[in-house]
Amino acid sequence: DSSFLHFHESDCDIRGSSSCESVLSLNTEKILSQAKSLAEQKRFPFATDNDNTNEELAIAYVLIGSGLYDEAIRHFSTMLQEEPELVSAIYGRGIAYGKKGLHDMKNAELALFELSRVISLEPDHPEVFEQRAEILSPLGRISEALSDLTRAIQLQPSARLYRHRGTLYFISEDYATAHEDFQHSLELNKNQPIAMLYKGLTFFHRGLLKEAIESFKEALKQKADFVDAYKSLGQAYRELGNFDAATESFQKALLLNQNHVQTLQLKGIMLYHHGSLDEALKNFKRCLQLEPYNEVCQYMKGLSHVAMGQFYEGIKAQTKVMLNDPLPGQKASPEYLKVKYLREYSRYLHAHLDIALAEYNIDTDLPGNFKDHWAKNLPFLIENYEEQPGLQPHIKQVTFFLKYPPLEDVLFQNFESYKPDVQDLICVADHLGSMMQYETPGFLPNKRIHRAMGLATLEVMQAVQRTWANSKVRMNGKTRLMQWRDMFDIAVKWRRIADPDQPVLWLDQMPARSLSRGFNNHINLIRGQVINMRYMEYFEKILHFIKDRILVYHSANNPKGLLEVREALEKVHKVEDLLPIMKFNSKTRDGFTVNTKVPSLKDQGKEYDGFTITITGDKVGNILFSVETQMTEERTQLYHAEIDALYKDLTAKGKVLVLSAELGEADAVCNLILSLVYYFYNLMPLSRGSSVIAYSVIMGALMASGKEISGKIPKGKANLFSFAAFQLVDFEAMTAPGSEAFSKIARSWMNLKSISPSYKTLPSISETFPTLRTMIEVLNTDSSHCFKKTIIVV
Repeated sequence: DSSFLHFHESDCDIRGSSSCESVLSLNTEKILSQAKSLAEQKRFPFATDNDNTNEELAIAYVLIGSGLYDEAIRHFSTMLQEEPELVSAIYGRGIAYGKKGLHDMKNAELALFELSRVISLEPDHPEVFEQRAEILSPLGRISEALSDLTRAIQLQPSARLYRHRGTLYFISEDYATAHEDFQHSLELNKNQPIAMLYKGLTFFHRGLLKEAIESFKEALKQKADFVDAYKSLGQAYRELGNFDAATESFQKALLLNQNHVQTLQLKGIMLYHHGSLDEALKNFKRCLQLEPYNEVCQYMKGLSHVAMGQFYEGIKAQTKVMLNDPLPGQKASPEYLKVKYLREYSRYLHAHLDIALAEYNIDTDLPGNFKDHWAKNLPFLIENYEEQPGLQPHIKQVTFFLKYPPLEDVLFQNFESYKPDVQDLICVADHLGSMMQYETPGFLPNKRIHRAMGLATLEVMQAVQRTWANSKVRMNGKTRLMQWRDMFDIAVKWRRIADPDQPVLWLDQMPARSLSRGFNNHINLIRGQVINMRYMEYFEKILHFIKDRILVYHSANNPKGLLEVREALEKVHKVEDLLPIMKFNSKTRDGFTVNTKVPSLKDQGKEYDGFTITITGDKVGNILFSVETQMTEERTQLYHAEIDALYKDLTAKGKVLVLSAELGEADAVCNLILSLVYYFYNLMPLSRGSSVIAYSVIMGALMASGKEISGKIPKGKANLFSFAAFQLVDFEAMTAPGSEAFSKIARSWMNLKSISPSYKTLPSISETFPTLRTMIEVLNTDSSHCFKKTIIVV
């Protein structure tokens, strides 16, 4: 199963060409002995009927195997001077040029020239096509390499050839075709753990995680110590949202190889997104010990430090990433593109660490172009940008030894150091935050986000209660009656500080030029062969809507062809089935868009633009199926007017509810809260985090009204008509026909009950955690003690 391009590394390779002559002189007898054996058995390509010629050829092939490529080339060249069309010598010289190193284009060109000569002389030998493919593929000439491997398979199919071609299709991101090749390879030879691993990866990259997991497990049955299979299994479980299974798989990989950098990197990233920042840091530090220039680990190390309030170490790590400039023509890594934004944001956070949060506003403080570029993940090319000040000396406390980091960093706060009522507060927040977790594939539980949004829920509750009692709030440096944006801003600040990597920004606060062009929130449902598994359960529902809109379109624009279109739509059961229907009209031949509408409650009969569904493509495997909301100034004003009216009504009815315990008032308040958030979901006014922010507002506002959500967000396939069970609250709002429908289904599973009186005894969130420092401290605090306490809401 090996080829002549896959010899083991020789002493000559290791020590360099200067020692090749001494290796040759020392091993002459050994080389001649091996060559004789090789010649007698004709165990080299294109052996002849002449024993003397075979012995000479064998010597050259043994020289290749010993890493003596120049000597082999000279030997083959001498033979070709006497016999210019000696195929084995041409072939061997081509291999030797390839082995010398493809980094030198001259070697690559000579290798290809020689192998092409062999093909012209002997066109029916699959191994030559395979060897030429092995030269072409590292040069980026993948289509030519695939063509050669296809010809080799036509001549003589083998497990190795299918695996080789499958690997190239995989590199080309043609995962479906790659899967077919790995499957063919495994049918010819079942015991191939590498082929089985790659088969699993073709599933993984298409979002078919359960199938991927089965393949990775099968690879491990074939090879129990297969580190890459355990690593891939861990990543599949992580993408599925199964933290415990992912941790177990990553741990098994590291038990087999404690220095496996990629596993350390992936495990660290998973731990960060699980909210276990201390553990994540250990993995990133170990990764950097083994691979000091690993950009991903360096970036994540800096991010973890900043998230924990360790700004000195965080900015130091970020600066190291910034120094790693890409070479001319080299594509910048995602970490390099993000790191300057993170460093500037880190400096801003540090400067405001001990300022009361009610006294400033990130959205107005950060420069408009900075926010615009950051939210769009653009390269940091901002004209006339003035950097944020570095770490501020006046925040420092006395440090006795320079080797220790400055003490302006956030210090660890023990759970026991908080007063008992604050401990209760933290435990209640953890419980409330866990109620927001989506129980659907693709969403990893994040205990840090849970706590942050649980605290946000409680702060929203307290702020709304004060508002309904005619009290004012302190927001953005002003004391005034709370507006609807202030209510959401409470949740925004907690979501921001929980994960500083993600720009959670109000889109209507972006520069006017950016808004005039439209700011899109974009989600790819299918891109090429990659399926976004988070939204798979909604494909059928969206498809049903698209089919309805197609019928409406053809009724108006193609009445004669309507019957044909209707019959064709009856056969549509998945997105790719729409491709033939696109051909019915020249305007939709290359794709089409469908817009949803959101009915107004304020102005009956009026509709707002919802989200846009786009389908483009010409064949299966080359489809873009996406949804997006476009934030324009006009659209924003329409939604704001709707939300303003609902909030005004909510505040009025909330004040009545404070004075009355009638059930009808409570129901009316509940419906107003859900309707208000329905429009917020459809507006999608934030660059990130709109979903969990809106849900924390729902929970907090309902608690202010005396009702508590006791039901968890259900899992299960959405029903096309009754929406009886669903998984993603934001998508339910976006696909619901109106606010009443959304309210109805939300209330069907929320299982609202009267709030526990003990909530009233909880301390004020805004007074307990008034600054960034105190917020970060509470997010860093270990709350394992909560399991030993009785949570007051249970």
